[in-house]
Amino acid sequence: MWANYAPALFLFHLMSFMVLIVPAITHRSSALILNLLWRWLNISKDNMIINDAIRAREVRLVGANGDQIGVKSKQEALEMAQNANLDLVMVAPNAKPPVCRIMDYGKFRYEQQKKDKEARKKQKIINVKEVRLSPNIEEHDFNTKLKNARKFLTKGDKVKAAIRFRGRAITHSGLGKDVLERLAKDCEDVATVEQKPKMEGRSMFLVLAPKAEK
Repeated sequence: MWANYAPALFLFHLMSFMVLIVPAITHRSSALILNLLWRWLNISKDNMIINDAIRAREVRLVGANGDQIGVKSKQEALEMAQNANLDLVMVAPNAKPPVCRIMDYGKFRYEQQKKDKEARKKQKIINVKEVRLSPNIEEHDFNTKLKNARKFLTKGDKVKAAIRFRGRAITHSGLGKDVLERLAKDCEDVATVEQKPKMEGRSMFLVLAPKAEK
């Protein structure tokens, strides 16, 4: 478990050393070093090929502003990135030569994670609720099941209506189909039929999906 915190602990101790033991370092220099170390901490957790991990001898370089710099040796590209206090990131490893871009990779990862988080918030999770009926269901019971199905659908959930045929009832599967089709018709104002009545073993299923909001 402690292995997961090793980079953070290393950074903490190194920062303490700089603050307490090396007061002669100028404020600007120490800020620069801390910035680079913090970027290393963020980058080391990612799988993209960056900085010294790049093995290609030559790369097609894109500047921080998106300008096409051209083919450069890896060392030249690294020096350009370091002089700008930025990172060299391989963005197209399969190209010949590989394409690298100069960027603030720590900032890029932060913004990407922020976008991913917002996207997950917007994703609507649709659950599938099951409603069990029978081929000879009583009217009162049917209305109760119908009410539940409509409630689920209006909340944005799908409904899987199921009928289990017991014993010789399997020979009258048409009755079960009629019940399912009636349920679908009574929900047609709030749902669409995603899966028509279908036999699976001794059971018949119908799947209703909520209508898309206009």
